[in-house]
Amino acid sequence: MAPKFREGDAVVAVSGRWVSWAHTLVAYSAFIGALITGLSLHYRKIVENEYYGYPQEWFPSVSATIGDRYPERAVFQFFIAMTSGKCDVSLVSSVLTFTPGPRFLLVFLWKLFAGGFFGTLVPLVYFFIQHKIHKVPGAYTIYAFFEWALILFDVGFDAVTALDFEGFELVVRDLKGSSKGNNQQLADTYLEKEKDKPIGTVFGSDLLWTETFDAAADIFNGYVFWTMLTSLGLSVWYFPLWHMGISGYEVIVMCTVSPFLLTSAPMRSLIIRNTRLVHLLSLSGLLAFFIRTPEYRLFSVGFGVSMSCLGWSATWHAEQSQPARIESRTLAWTIGLIASSTAKFAFWTNNPIWPIMHAENGGWNKTGLLLAIVAIFRSTRAVNYKRGTLEPFNRPHTPSALAGLGLAGLLFGMHSLLSDSSTMILWVWEGFPVRGPIAANGVLTITAMGGGVLFGIFFQEAVSSWISLFLAAVGAFILTNYHNWFGYMGALILATYLTAIASPLTISAARHGPVAFGLGFLIYNVMVLAHVWVVAYAFVPGGPILREHTDWIMIATTLFLAAGVYALPRAANSNKRRTKPAKNLLGRSVSYYTYVLFIIQLLALAISYLRFPTNDYVPHHKDEKVITAGIWTIHFSLDNDMWSSERRVRDLIKELEVDVIGLLESDLQRIIMGNRDTTQYLAEDLGMYVDYGPGPNKHTWGAALLSKFPIVNSTHHLLPSPVGELAPAIHATLEAYGQLVDVVVFHSGQEEDPEDRRLQSEYLSKLMRDSPRPLILLSYLVTKPGEGNYHTYVGEKSGMRDIDPSDWDRWCQYILYKGIHRSGYARVSRSDITDTELQVGKFVVGRPESSNEQISEDQVPQGLRFPSMFRGQGAEEMVLGSGPESSSKSSPKPTALSPPSSSPSTSPNPAAKSKPTGPAAVVAQPDSTKDKPPSTITRASTVVVTAPGQTQPAPVSAETSKASKSPNTAGIAAGVVIGVVAICAIAGGLFYYLRNRKRRAIEEEEKSDNGNPFETESRPPPSSCSMSDSRLEPSVMMQRRQSDGSIADNQDYSRRILKVTNPDGT
Repeated sequence: MAPKFREGDAVVAVSGRWVSWAHTLVAYSAFIGALITGLSLHYRKIVENEYYGYPQEWFPSVSATIGDRYPERAVFQFFIAMTSGKCDVSLVSSVLTFTPGPRFLLVFLWKLFAGGFFGTLVPLVYFFIQHKIHKVPGAYTIYAFFEWALILFDVGFDAVTALDFEGFELVVRDLKGSSKGNNQQLADTYLEKEKDKPIGTVFGSDLLWTETFDAAADIFNGYVFWTMLTSLGLSVWYFPLWHMGISGYEVIVMCTVSPFLLTSAPMRSLIIRNTRLVHLLSLSGLLAFFIRTPEYRLFSVGFGVSMSCLGWSATWHAEQSQPARIESRTLAWTIGLIASSTAKFAFWTNNPIWPIMHAENGGWNKTGLLLAIVAIFRSTRAVNYKRGTLEPFNRPHTPSALAGLGLAGLLFGMHSLLSDSSTMILWVWEGFPVRGPIAANGVLTITAMGGGVLFGIFFQEAVSSWISLFLAAVGAFILTNYHNWFGYMGALILATYLTAIASPLTISAARHGPVAFGLGFLIYNVMVLAHVWVVAYAFVPGGPILREHTDWIMIATTLFLAAGVYALPRAANSNKRRTKPAKNLLGRSVSYYTYVLFIIQLLALAISYLRFPTNDYVPHHKDEKVITAGIWTIHFSLDNDMWSSERRVRDLIKELEVDVIGLLESDLQRIIMGNRDTTQYLAEDLGMYVDYGPGPNKHTWGAALLSKFPIVNSTHHLLPSPVGELAPAIHATLEAYGQLVDVVVFHSGQEEDPEDRRLQSEYLSKLMRDSPRPLILLSYLVTKPGEGNYHTYVGEKSGMRDIDPSDWDRWCQYILYKGIHRSGYARVSRSDITDTELQVGKFVVGRPESSNEQISEDQVPQGLRFPSMFRGQGAEEMVLGSGPESSSKSSPKPTALSPPSSSPSTSPNPAAKSKPTGPAAVVAQPDSTKDKPPSTITRASTVVVTAPGQTQPAPVSAETSKASKSPNTAGIAAGVVIGVVAICAIAGGLFYYLRNRKRRAIEEEEKSDNGNPFETESRPPPSSCSMSDSRLEPSVMMQRRQSDGSIADNQDYSRRILKVTNPDGT
């Protein structure tokens, strides 16, 4: 009888998918089995952590389940050991049969599980911080759910291989002689056989570091572009701000329209052939930090931005016929924005290579410059500039203007909302208690931006659809109209869409010709103007039209994006086969950009962890129960020499041992201020709680509060302003040494609007009078002591007292108080940090109000004194003083104020002669509010107050009607910038319209002379070269108006600038 099995016959044949299913089953059994065992035997023990137990925590984490106790640990170890074995296929001789599996479903599931895994990391870290640092009850339970989700996604990712192994068959054969002399592994055999096939290429190739470096270089070039673009408005803003009038430098903002140069065929050819040189010239924007003179630094920045816009537009236009390369370029440009936002996230909203940075204030300018040079030489290369190889449109060619509008909406949306990770967080900020995201949650914005990039890569058609645009519009509506977490959800939707649609809109602009780029940047400039107009309405022509209409700006942005979506080219189905090799090349190159993107996302996650507040802050003199409170107008955090001033502001606050400080002119979350936030750096470095105040969508110049004491509650107020700018205020309740103390930070309207200031004084006096707790006002009042509205703020109407009524040398900044003991007062000259001084007062909690009589310093306890380092000539030219002599270089020693029993009051202030009546009389007792229930505190919100109709202006004294000693420089500066740029924009638009009309007339004439009556619609569209030849017609070029004037150099460049003085002229 013949043997049943011959040598080489199959003994066992098993489908490859069962290996994957078995691995999945055993892996899940290890975790789920341990969970069931633990919940059955040790439920209360495994849900307990170092802070809380059941019922606050009610679900165990993975680590507590599998590692804390037996027998659940044994169950886990038994099953997990079964999954860790290694099968050596060389022990058997196998025959591999392969049939193509469902690749689309396989890749989709892999993306789904991988996306879920990495997406879970963000909330996982967030709730771990809430548990570990903030000790929030129940946070560890939520963390545990996300930890279990990681396990499910991880094992599920491996389970998908069942689809991939479905085409494999593992066959066990008799080894006698059938495989002798053949020691090659199965994997080696398979790869050798399949090496020339696409799947073999993928499996057999290693990571190419050269391509990785190329992708990193491209992305760094994109980062440099966004660095320079975001620094332009910041650099221009400095000049009208400090000159307090038109300076002539505002026209530099129009440098972004340089892509219009590409409309000239000779110029376009020259620029495209020298793209590397153009990008190298753009680095003048990074070199600007070497220049100390602000004017020349601005010129360097403007030239750099102009070259950068030109270089990127030329690159996109030249590579439009190469889908893989232009897609890579636009992808690098978009990821460059994410890198810029991440860098600002790491450096507390400052870009470390901005021209306002240097080594002394935290800049990394030299490092950034060196990397930029290397990146340009690495990423720029000769391009094969052709047109005509593009996929044809399936509808008539849309006008270039629509593509330009789409690009403008994209640029403005990305710049105004995404250039800083905290911008939209501050849009939805409503104060304490915190019910929405904080600055450290900026990682969520960055993650949404990265998710948008990936969504745009893998779902291009879905991103370009009208449904996606509708969802983005819904997100914009939610962001504009809602607050806290719900409002932030709209922000994340919008962030995802903007980065997803970036590549399609940019490529569309490239295919529509150079005009689309020039027009896009021009309309972007107009949008930037409108972005400022909504808050600077009191100083620009036609301002009331856009007053407080951020919603209109958002609508315009959405409509521009819609125009761009309509102009997107659609590829004809018949040509898809022709573009398949390019698609494969694109997929390979895109992978390297996604690697870099993933690294950036991990960096953002680490930064978020490091930046989370600890909330364990301690005041400087807790034993004496002292509150050192100050008020400072920081002038948008630019010093007299156009450098970022955050660190110098930090140093002065720290050296004066300030516990609570109000900052005015602090809203920097606009394009013209660089989308910054000084309070983030100050709060984290000084160890203070922070209330940013009314957000950038509330249309004020900003008011912020920082405190070493917990902020129990805060409410934002927008005071009546029927004519002028809105007046912001923060009414906060602090828990100081076991008692509740109110602090109000307030910025009144400008002197030119007396009715606004009268209404605001009445509103604020009522707010302060109605407070049942001790209260400190840190304010900017625009009045002289003892005159005008001063008596509304100080006296019986408000129940407030002036910290030093004898200090007659004040105009703007005032510190008032009630129901708390005042022990000291000082004014510190600002040196060259800003144009205002820092006023500081010391208060003792738990003691009654004091009189205004001064005593010598040697009678004051050490803990109530001001630091001695500011005496005499002061520290770093900063001088400490009190009263009218504080501005002098030889100011007296700091003084302290005595308690009521030392001597009778001599103040003209009625409130200083006797205790206030009404509710204020109760809070004069030290412990009167100690046991007051929390229900007396109003829930945080933003209160918008409108002025009553038909209100007659109050009489204004002669002194008050004099010219202002402190004009509103922010409004003046904004008005100047808007006016000048608006004129330039109108002139540029008119020039473009006339020139384009003339060009079209010439083209029509040539078409009528050379037209072919037998030409069919199937003829491809003419190339850009043939279209642009007519633009070089001598008759057109000669019609350009020649300049017949020049700048008066002697007058404009030789004058002295930055001559900043105190409001009184000293």
